[in-house]
Amino acid sequence: MQTIILGGGCFWCTESVFLSVKGVASVTSGYMGGDAVSANYEAVCSGTTGHVEVIKVDFDDTVVPLEVILDVFFATHDPTTKDRQGNDVGSQYRSVVFYTDDEQKPTVDRTINKLRDMGVNVVTEVHPAMTFYKAEESHQDFFNRNPGQAYCNFAIPPKLAKLRKEFSEYMVN
Repeated sequence: MQTIILGGGCFWCTESVFLSVKGVASVTSGYMGGDAVSANYEAVCSGTTGHVEVIKVDFDDTVVPLEVILDVFFATHDPTTKDRQGNDVGSQYRSVVFYTDDEQKPTVDRTINKLRDMGVNVVTEVHPAMTFYKAEESHQDFFNRNPGQAYCNFAIPPKLAKLRKEFSEYMVN
């Protein structure tokens, strides 16, 4: 098992994508990357904590390798906009990868360099993992528990459609 922490905008959206990937054992929404010594939704959304909305992805790398996890991540959010994902604006929505061991970093760097070689202006930050603050229970498995939520119904289906189109062999049935 491996763990990687990813920030690609609203954690409700990124969580929904990775809950649909084979080999992913768990996805936990939370906060990471700031100077504040604690985190909660209201404080992080204010943009003053330095934290990012992230997901902690625990996955079986014999089923889904890190390269695929990263390819899914970069394909299902916009890694070219600083501090913004669609209508979500602020440093708390920045694109970031927090690697959990030094062996992951070269894979992250290779993935980003591959995108840059293809002409993609990647602004995604890469850092070693810091203290992870689990988000409130109301934010865990949010889309599945709140299927009528308007924002989710607007933002998540296109991401899942892209996952289905480009990574169907890695989707949970």
